[in-house]
Amino acid sequence: MTHPSGSTYTIRPMRAADLPLVTEWARQEGFCPGPDDVAILSRADRSGGWVGCLGDEPIGCIVGVRWDGRYGFLGLFLVRPEHRGHGYGVALWRRALDHLASVACIGLEAAPDRVGDYAGWGFLPAWDTLRWTLPAMAAPVQPRLRCTSGHLPAGYRLLPGLAVPEPVVQAYDARHEATPRPHFLREWLRAGAREARPGGSTVLVVLDGSGDCRGFARIRRCLLAEPGLPAWRLGPWLADGPDLAGALLDGLCGGREGPVFVDAPEANPGAHRLLGERGFRATGRTVRMYRGDPPAVSLQDTYGLACLELG
Repeated sequence: MTHPSGSTYTIRPMRAADLPLVTEWARQEGFCPGPDDVAILSRADRSGGWVGCLGDEPIGCIVGVRWDGRYGFLGLFLVRPEHRGHGYGVALWRRALDHLASVACIGLEAAPDRVGDYAGWGFLPAWDTLRWTLPAMAAPVQPRLRCTSGHLPAGYRLLPGLAVPEPVVQAYDARHEATPRPHFLREWLRAGAREARPGGSTVLVVLDGSGDCRGFARIRRCLLAEPGLPAWRLGPWLADGPDLAGALLDGLCGGREGPVFVDAPEANPGAHRLLGERGFRATGRTVRMYRGDPPAVSLQDTYGLACLELG
């Protein structure tokens, strides 16, 4: 494929040197990525990330993660605005689909105006995801609202991620996901644990009296299209019920001055009640779509997704 300028369009694997540039593209597109998100996503499937180039100039990217033979996910799909309309995005899309050709089910999060486009490739809507936003504090001294239902039962504890053995959290996550994601989750949670400090990125875990995980969540810094106060994204956010989910939400949101974003499945009304109590407002919507048989996973304990790029 050749650009009108004469430059040849090629697609190559995503490299470590591409990660800062792709992160900046995602920021400019309003994806609100965390500083480490793209690096972690690219390592979830080391052969599942690509960059499209005109000559030597990168102009687009996509990630297609093959979790196992049953499930894969497409995300981080973009072409720079000045290069759209020439078929470069379709070529990236085909490359990612080829990579996932043997996977029984492929998922993605679609902007509402793109649902028809993806339907033409065999993807069907499954449920909506709502983007919830907690506005920045009007003043640093103003306390955040708290969840009226955010209470731990007797014997339960809310602990930082580093204080909990990783297999305990991994086992809980595996019961709530379409397929286990140990390598991704290990990096995702360790990134939060390394940064844990007052006002920083944090992982919290709820343990019951027997030491079993009953919920966990991570909040991380994110990069806004229009920089201002530090901003945050919360996810994953999983819990066995609204009391535990509320305790995690209170523990992670308190004292943060900048805006906080959560992507919550619309199919879990409990998440929306908690977020409303906390002062969040629904500010956006995407559509989860699948090609193949959708995963048979309940969403009743899923209060927030890890990230839209990987579900």
